[in-house]
Amino acid sequence: MTSVDALHQGMLDIRTLFFVAVLFVTLLGAFMVLAWLQDRTMRALAWWGAAYLIGGSAVVMWSSPSPIMPVPSSVSSALLFIACGMVWNGVRLFQGRRILPLAVFAGAILWFVLMQSPLVSHSASARSAVAGILVAVYTFCIAFELWRERRRTYYSRAAAIVVPALHAAIFLLPIVMKVVEPPAQAIGWNEIFALETMLYAVGAAFIVLLMVKDRSIVVYRTAATTDHLTGLLNRRAFVENANTLCLRQRRHRRPVTLFVFDLDKFKSINDRFGHAIGDEALRVFAKSVSNAMRSEDIIARFGGEEFVAIVAAGSADASKIAERVRATFERDGVTVAGHELKATVSIGAACAAAADMDLDAMIERADVALYQAKHNGRNRVEFADDVPADAARTIQAERSLNHRANTLFRAFLRRSAQQ
Repeated sequence: MTSVDALHQGMLDIRTLFFVAVLFVTLLGAFMVLAWLQDRTMRALAWWGAAYLIGGSAVVMWSSPSPIMPVPSSVSSALLFIACGMVWNGVRLFQGRRILPLAVFAGAILWFVLMQSPLVSHSASARSAVAGILVAVYTFCIAFELWRERRRTYYSRAAAIVVPALHAAIFLLPIVMKVVEPPAQAIGWNEIFALETMLYAVGAAFIVLLMVKDRSIVVYRTAATTDHLTGLLNRRAFVENANTLCLRQRRHRRPVTLFVFDLDKFKSINDRFGHAIGDEALRVFAKSVSNAMRSEDIIARFGGEEFVAIVAAGSADASKIAERVRATFERDGVTVAGHELKATVSIGAACAAAADMDLDAMIERADVALYQAKHNGRNRVEFADDVPADAARTIQAERSLNHRANTLFRAFLRRSAQQ
């Protein structure tokens, strides 16, 4: 016996199927609302949960043989379209886009308008066709909303696009089959619709929860690798990404350049205007350096007023990049949070060929160049290869002496605190 024969002979009871569908949809909706109550920041879960509950109510009103309060079938269908619109807006909200209130009710409004036509209101086939098209349009919109979000690389992105598109195609299948299938072989599309409702509800809920899980992973990973004040990479993330870049450049026998940035007279800014303005100056520099450098360049805050970056470029291109950063911050740092700071940055740079890409050595060389830039008047760029050998040795000796003095001073403070 074929599946078509089974449907004709009623082996799949339509009431049972719709009861199970309602049960699935209601439980999934309640589960998503509870998940939202545990994490109020994930507002999309509230939209999705409410949509599932409304959709379940619509199926109850549509399929119940003896409803407590008789409701026109057009109303239950309209609620189903509202639920679809809420799912679509939930996806938009999840992706950081604005909500479209009209989209929630557009399908229901169009449905009531079409129901005024005798061609639709007096024909079950026409009503099924219109309903299938409206649901499919909403579902394709959901798939499109997920497809256009190319900035994020969630593991669930492919499934989140394919599953809604596939179900939208299935919702349109009865319309196509009614056209190409002889009436004598017509099968029970209500049963098919009930099965599809269950599959779609479960599949969509699975995709939604997977997306939420992926979002949480991205949030935690970002928090672990990002400097909280500036939004740039932190030291650990920079080292990992820089080593990856060096490995790739070494493989292709191409150079890299590492920059060390240090805001000029930053202690004076903190002393004169307070640490809040100093923090704002750091944020302004982070924005300036991000705007001045390329999207593929790796930028991080190492601590305090010191920033680093590494680029896949030789000295000629690196010199242009560094000068662009210096000039951009010189312009952006004139006024910070309403205070005239005239903040500037000194930059030390160190180039390395494929055979000499040791990250620690590059940082040390760039640091020497940075000290030379400070010594030569600040607000300038110096390359390590341009620093005379005698000056480099003197700078390294001074840095070593300062480091030893700072270490002893911190030890003295700890002993004083213990006493």
